Amino acid sequence: MDDLDRRILATLQKNNRLSFAELAELVGSSAASCMRRVNKLRSDGVIVADISLVDPKAVGKSLTVVVTVELDRERLDLVDDFKRAMRAAKEVTQCYMITGDADFVLIVAVEDVEAFDVFVKTKLYTNPNVRKFRSMIALDRVKFEPRVTV
Repeated sequence: MDDLDRRILATLQKNNRLSFAELAELVGSSAASCMRRVNKLRSDGVIVADISLVDPKAVGKSLTVVVTVELDRERLDLVDDFKRAMRAAKEVTQCYMITGDADFVLIVAVEDVEAFDVFVKTKLYTNPNVRKFRSMIALDRVKFEPRVTV
């Protein structure tokens, strides 16, 4: 990946709806070169998705909760089961396996405290491998930018 690829990625992370001509003008290249490079970045798995970021509050998900989870046993099959369950949980917008005191960090977006209570009862309390979890309610979203510095 060279400097032009990095400029393309930085620009697309701000707005991926640009035409190749607009992108080329912003990064100082030709439209044909930008198209080839973007297609290669996609095929190489550097660009993993073209998505629209939606404000959770605008669609009724006014409560964001950060949850740390400790598993009881760290057997590979049980860890994989937990990962599968979190991928399937519509309330979980992000899930990270981490080091330290907890095993996972979840970002949960729900309508309200009652919806979070349902999530806890159906996805955490019912999982026999969840030893302990802690939840922290977000009071203010300071940054909402899933960009990677390239």
